[in-house]
Amino acid sequence: MADQSPQSMMFPGPNTDSLPVILASASASRRRMLADAGVAMEAVRPGVDEDMVKASLRGAGASPDEVADALAELKATRVSGQRPEALVIGADQVLALEGAIYDKPTDRERARAHLTALRGRSHMLVSSAVVMRAGQRIWGHTDRATLHMRQLPDETIDRYLDAIGDRALDSVGAYQLEGLGAHLFSRVEGDFFTILGLPLLPLLGFLRQHGVVPA
Repeated sequence: MADQSPQSMMFPGPNTDSLPVILASASASRRRMLADAGVAMEAVRPGVDEDMVKASLRGAGASPDEVADALAELKATRVSGQRPEALVIGADQVLALEGAIYDKPTDRERARAHLTALRGRSHMLVSSAVVMRAGQRIWGHTDRATLHMRQLPDETIDRYLDAIGDRALDSVGAYQLEGLGAHLFSRVEGDFFTILGLPLLPLLGFLRQHGVVPA
């Protein structure tokens, strides 16, 4: 069960006179993307049991897009109720392979199973972002990317997992495309930020409209 106590960390930036921005996510990658884009924000863990919610949504027949959007909204809603004055960004990403939705691996064995299932095939990453203010949804966007993984020998998978260690547990596909994971793929189709877990460009467009980042 996820920790229900919100934990926060400040990420200073240049736009301190606009509406406060909170990222309702524990993802270091999403924090880094926003911080690198100059978005002044506070990162707060939303305390959502993602595995339980995903299981419930899958049981109800939700599509990958619906799962990603629902989880992003749930995270933003949890934090927005406590911080109504802020723009709260919730985000989530799911990996879909021929109708099956994958969760983050919990150990090396599962990470290896993920990569074994994905090799030689194409899978989809769906990333969603939702913005809430005072408990009301005011914006949302979902984007997809398709990744084509090489037909990897077992030795390549093991060598990759040896190289990245516990970082394999940080993403739904057990890889980071921005690093050594690039070697696993023959082709990718879609926005790079979407692959990293956040539809950043549409989100920045929304934040510009609210004066959070300069136009």
